[in-house]
Amino acid sequence: MRIALIGYGKMGHAIEALAAERGHEVTVKIDKGEPWPSKMEADVAIEFTTPATAVDNMLRCFEVGLPVVCGTTGWYADYEKVVAECKARGGRLFTATNFSIGMNIMFALNERLAHLMRGRDDYKVSISETHHIHKLDAPSGTAITLQEQIVECGQRKVDSIPIASFREGEVPGTHTVVYDSEIDTITLTHEAHSRKGLALGALLAAEFLSKAEPGIYTMKDIL
Repeated sequence: MRIALIGYGKMGHAIEALAAERGHEVTVKIDKGEPWPSKMEADVAIEFTTPATAVDNMLRCFEVGLPVVCGTTGWYADYEKVVAECKARGGRLFTATNFSIGMNIMFALNERLAHLMRGRDDYKVSISETHHIHKLDAPSGTAITLQEQIVECGQRKVDSIPIASFREGEVPGTHTVVYDSEIDTITLTHEAHSRKGLALGALLAAEFLSKAEPGIYTMKDIL
């Protein structure tokens, strides 16, 4: 599989290293401020940039008929616009707030726990997330997904689920959901040890998307 990396920061480098291990080739690298090649010699694009540039990057991929895996978060106010353009052009888009397999297992656990805690108002729920100082959006897209799951599955109001965001050093990402009462505390935590889990998930998504029919896909489609 030939991969176009849109964004060649730490995540781009992690994806490139793992791609070679999986027998893939990175044929295009586009970093911040660099021009796009006149012809994209790739089978799929993996996009990890910034909230300010992600939407335009995805739209450009649709224009040239290139399937795109988007790992950037913080652009979701334009989600419907991006989906509409993807469908209009018969494109392929794979999005996720977090590509880590472990984190997506936590999403499933978070949904189950929220169901079990329905009606248990003696428990107050909160979320915290810690990332490296270079992360631009806060709270993280992953934390927002956790919050949305609790609202949907646990029938709680969004303003009753505070999210605390911390930016420290080079922390890859830690997310914690806490249900606290006078009697006890229930804690659900995912702690990434490196970017490798995200890189692997992004590559699994790219492998899936390169063979998929036109449409919009998420991690639930490959788990």
